[in-house]
Amino acid sequence: MNSGRIVYHRNSREQPNMNYNKRKTETINVTGTPAENQSNYHDNLPDPELLDHYDNFYHTTKSLLVLFQIMGIMPIEREPGKTIYRWTSATNMWAYFIFGVETIFVSIVFRERLKLVLLPGKRFDEYIYAIIFLSILIPHFLLPIGAWTNGHEVAKFKNMWTKFQYKYFTVTRSPIIFNNLTLITYSLCVISWLVGILIMLAQFYLQPDMLLWHTFAYYHILAMLNGLCSLWFINCTAKGRAAGWLSENLHNALQSSDPASRLGEYRDLWVDLSHMMQQLGKAYSGMYAVYCILILLTTVVAAYGCLTEILDHGLSTKEAGLFLIAFYCMTLLYIICNEAHQLTHKMGSEFRERLLNVNLGAVDQKTRQEVNMFLTAIDKNPPVMNLNGYANVNRKLITSAVTSMATYLVMLMQFRLSLMRNAAIATRRIISQNVTSPSEVSS
Repeated sequence: MNSGRIVYHRNSREQPNMNYNKRKTETINVTGTPAENQSNYHDNLPDPELLDHYDNFYHTTKSLLVLFQIMGIMPIEREPGKTIYRWTSATNMWAYFIFGVETIFVSIVFRERLKLVLLPGKRFDEYIYAIIFLSILIPHFLLPIGAWTNGHEVAKFKNMWTKFQYKYFTVTRSPIIFNNLTLITYSLCVISWLVGILIMLAQFYLQPDMLLWHTFAYYHILAMLNGLCSLWFINCTAKGRAAGWLSENLHNALQSSDPASRLGEYRDLWVDLSHMMQQLGKAYSGMYAVYCILILLTTVVAAYGCLTEILDHGLSTKEAGLFLIAFYCMTLLYIICNEAHQLTHKMGSEFRERLLNVNLGAVDQKTRQEVNMFLTAIDKNPPVMNLNGYANVNRKLITSAVTSMATYLVMLMQFRLSLMRNAAIATRRIISQNVTSPSEVSS
């Protein structure tokens, strides 16, 4: 501390790469006790320029937000210090336009693919795995319901991030800096489109009924799915880093002159971070719910197609295409569930373990109470990724999804065997009728 101003310390965990403006620095006067710092936090909170200055998460992940605006996925807007969503904004008008143009082309391709499904004379197996390329088109039509209607919740989530970073600074006296997150975000934006294009080009070469012009209807849809996965990864990574830094600072709080007050402030930060986790699931619940259902349906059908084609015709390029789709879907599901699990572990088990390792005999009664209150806060506000009550996102979701897939796959195979058995019985009946008819004629 010097002259009533915060002195920035370069942390060993992250080297700040942000050039702090001297004028902005001097507007923050965090002096005296932690309680006074909290008062200053609330006094300075309405200053949008100050909030925007410390919103490093927005500045480092801006490229993904811009990509979502261009694609019309989530047309939120950024103002100094806050994120807003308006149905009549220019960004929304662009989203309506681009969605309308894409819908015309996607509808044409959907109709063409539906004609291929309804062609007479096809086997049951061919009807089943032809549904894959229809199901992948469905998320496009659900975009307004699944994404745009939650625009206000997304803006609320973004604003929670903005306020949390400034509050973290006032409490810990060090800004949140996400090094390398800018490069990761730019890379994921490119990878999202690149992977979508490569997968559909692979289907064009591996699937005999896939036309090249059909693939253009799938590029933006797969890029959207990949972008949502990237968004989940970035948010979980950023929250995990913030939780790790908060956990590391617990030791400094216990060594301070007023450890009880410092622990109370850290507890407030932890609760805010936990609420942000819940808000993330609520804000994007529509799209991620569609995400999980699409992955379940597509993987089951693709796995069924692989098995039946191998049983009937042996290995071929068609099975390779179906296997690629199944592997792609399961990879997306694993990334989402694993990142949520890692974040839950960092904010739950690791935090609880650090607090339980505190030597309560070496601290005063008030500090012991704060430690117990911190543990109670973790129990009462469990850090769980939840899709607005629909499902908890963790590694258990992978096992339950695989179990459901296996169940539906067995049911489809049993139904297939029943059809084959009925076809065999009908064939024998026709043969027996053809055999007995000449004798009846001669008699």
